[in-house]
Amino acid sequence: MLHEELRTIRDPVLRKVQDHPFWSGLRDGSLPGEALAYFVRQDTAFLLPAYARALARCAAAAPDDAAALLLGQSVVGTLEARDELRAAYTSFAAGHGLPALDEGSAVAPATHAHASFFGAATATSFHAGLGALLPMVWFNHEVSDRLKDGVVAGSRYADWSVTYHPGDSYQYAVRAFLDLVDRAGEECSAAERRVMVEQFSIGAQYEWDFAESCLRQGSWPM
Repeated sequence: MLHEELRTIRDPVLRKVQDHPFWSGLRDGSLPGEALAYFVRQDTAFLLPAYARALARCAAAAPDDAAALLLGQSVVGTLEARDELRAAYTSFAAGHGLPALDEGSAVAPATHAHASFFGAATATSFHAGLGALLPMVWFNHEVSDRLKDGVVAGSRYADWSVTYHPGDSYQYAVRAFLDLVDRAGEECSAAERRVMVEQFSIGAQYEWDFAESCLRQGSWPM
């Protein structure tokens, strides 16, 4: 199955992401509040909307109704999750002395690159788009589980770790996406399969880069 091949690419990057000071700082409470606010702003204002639109483009290019339905449902789920994340952070920040979301902040370079990657891949082909879109949903599942299960009890973000987790039902959405990738990998040409693997590899690296940019709070050079 293709997802098993992709797992060998994912696992080393996932370890780097899990060990990154952004996520480890959320688990042990050492992450500066400004970094979490930056993450939520960039994610909800720019990255998740770009991901939703990329899902929609991939759905439009899907070879069958089952794939189009799954990807279309994922569009709705992504935008609903975006709204829930913003609301959850606003509520959490008010009670924990964290910065309010800066509604006037611009898209950061790393976020812009990540979002552009989604757009370019899904404009190329269905298979390129599917490979590019998989890392976000797969990594989010693993990272949110680790955050919820590994957070230090009583630490600054202990409550946030539960709020951020998408719920146990999320595993079924991830499984459905992996099944779609496996089916596409079986039915496509060798060249299309290589494209899926290549785009997945790039997308996985962007997952680390986004964590890094949120910790460093990068901005455009003047």
